[in-house]
Amino acid sequence: MAKKDNRFTTELEEQPSKRKSGGFRKFFMWFVIPIMFVVAILLVVATLMNTNVFDLGKKAYESLPFVPSEEQQAKDAVVNNDSKVVKLQADIQEKEAEIAQLQKKLDTATTEKEKLKTENDQLKFETEKISREQDDVKRDFNDILKTYDKMSPKAAAPVLVKMSDVEALRILTNLKPDKVAAILEKMDPQDAAKYTEMMAKQ
Repeated sequence: MAKKDNRFTTELEEQPSKRKSGGFRKFFMWFVIPIMFVVAILLVVATLMNTNVFDLGKKAYESLPFVPSEEQQAKDAVVNNDSKVVKLQADIQEKEAEIAQLQKKLDTATTEKEKLKTENDQLKFETEKISREQDDVKRDFNDILKTYDKMSPKAAAPVLVKMSDVEALRILTNLKPDKVAAILEKMDPQDAAKYTEMMAKQ
């Protein structure tokens, strides 16, 4: 009994594969081979009639409504190239505008730099002038100090009293202490007290 079951299942398994291969074989035998035979005959006939089958195929392909012709492809390429040219020209104009703007900024910066350099040179000149004037004033003041140092206290005291308090104080603070003491001795007591008080506050 078991042997019969095995043989029956084996037959069932073999039958579908025969059907599948039989269906494919029928399709191949009834459709593919006849079509290939007809194509071969047409090629032989076309060769005998001096007809180029590939040119005919190309013309037939181009005549299809959904396939663009070479002329249409050329027009499309021209339109495409024109749009690219327009885009590139727009890009060039944009870049030229950017360059002009940057050049303007550069010119402005250069002008500003030159202006600052001129102002800097002028400030240097002014500083040097003031420095020279201060040196001259120091030299003059040192000459005045030397003069007061050489003067006798009796002659220096009345001259200092006649000066402004600021100038008199400046001279007195830069003289040697023993010279200042001798000059204050020759002054009126009120003036001596005033100058002594002013020197103490410094």
